[in-house]
Amino acid sequence: MSTATLQAEAVLAAGAGVGECPVWDDETGTLIWLDIPAGRVHRFDPRAGTDTFISAGQPVGSVALRELGGIVLALRDGFGLLDPGAAEVRLVRAVELDVPENRMNDGKCDAAGRFWAGTMAFDSRPAAGTLYRLEPDLSVEPVLSELTISNGLAWSADDRTLYFVDSGAHGIDAFDYDLERGSIANRRRIIDIPPEDGLADGLTIDADGCLWVAVWNGWTVRRYAPDGELLAVAELTTARVTSCTFGGDRFDELYVTTAAEGLSPEQRLTQPHAGDLFRIRPGVRGLPARRFGG
Repeated sequence: MSTATLQAEAVLAAGAGVGECPVWDDETGTLIWLDIPAGRVHRFDPRAGTDTFISAGQPVGSVALRELGGIVLALRDGFGLLDPGAAEVRLVRAVELDVPENRMNDGKCDAAGRFWAGTMAFDSRPAAGTLYRLEPDLSVEPVLSELTISNGLAWSADDRTLYFVDSGAHGIDAFDYDLERGSIANRRRIIDIPPEDGLADGLTIDADGCLWVAVWNGWTVRRYAPDGELLAVAELTTARVTSCTFGGDRFDELYVTTAAEGLSPEQRLTQPHAGDLFRIRPGVRGLPARRFGG
């Protein structure tokens, strides 16, 4: 089967340092997304073409919707909540305060309402990160250690498989998943991305069970079958592609975040859309975001 080539359009001139973790809010028809180093939680309305933000007060790595309204966040210092109508984020569970050189990174919710998010070192040194599980009762458990950059997550439709990216491991792994216990087992590599092609970053899954992965320094978002076959490549006009999610009224639009941080002045001139928000019309549909139960 030949690999399809898709194109992306820039839809918001955001200029984010590190855009990350887009989440479609199907109740409001808006996209929540983050600028990690700026500590900003954005909300983009594609119909109005407007974007607003609040400050989390510290670097923020990931976000998920809550069943009771508001959002849950993975912050530099741990897990936080933003209640409906509130203007300030409150830290509810500290994580790794004894490791100030670390921060929290990407995260996502499972079907039982748990929020999974991991850590990484600010300098991305190997084996510094840990993947954590925040339960709806706000208890926290470490699940997987010695990670370099704990990153994208996605679950299969039957919730029996967790897909996970440690960017330092150059690919996507799969685990057997026990939804009742929130436990993982039988780690295996399903997709390799050679270092010269970039680093696997944020991850989402479509209604056909195929994986979409943003490739940092790879200028692309790639679609893979669960068996590892490359099905499609969406090309962007900037190198540092960070994450993606499905949105729109029919979940047939793929929104993509990117980063400008670390680019040289010369690179910025040739990549004027670095840090902007992109959209792809991939011809397939995604699924609604799962919400945190706490």
